[in-house]
Amino acid sequence: MSDRPRPPSPYDFLPAVPAFTLSSEDLTDGGTLPDAQVYERGNTSPHLAWSGFPAQTRSFAVTCYDPDAPTGGGFWHWLVLNLPASLTELPTGAGTGDKDGLPDEAIHYKNDYGTRDFGGAAPPKSDAPHRYFFVVHALDVESLDVDAGASPNVVGFNVTGHTLARAILVSEFGF
Repeated sequence: MSDRPRPPSPYDFLPAVPAFTLSSEDLTDGGTLPDAQVYERGNTSPHLAWSGFPAQTRSFAVTCYDPDAPTGGGFWHWLVLNLPASLTELPTGAGTGDKDGLPDEAIHYKNDYGTRDFGGAAPPKSDAPHRYFFVVHALDVESLDVDAGASPNVVGFNVTGHTLARAILVSEFGF
């Protein structure tokens, strides 16, 4: 296992916003990521459900980020924007490229695998377990006008600039 120091949560460095509740039938906050969410074992996005977000929420974004990836900048596994404010749940598997389980207006942005879908965990076998931050962002706009070819970091920048509140669920995985 790597003795590389674990960085703090990436959300420690962002402007503070209120929190709301995020739950999952597939994940446990603080638990181990199930095989279904591991790239080579299932590669399936998890069920997510949220509540308690601000009344002024106009849309949501969902992201999955691994700050422990040995890249110097983490690794984005999932970025989906323009989820309507009336939506409070994504079924297991909604992160497929064909958008099954997502509303028509939702947009998948490229993850760090270079695909427009959920890309499961795949930490180096020599590393300590990585943390996977599944986050639902309550946004102050109905849609974010982010270029379809934008990098995950540009998408994250735009999401952060419009976040009213954030719900976070963290699971770990290592080989």
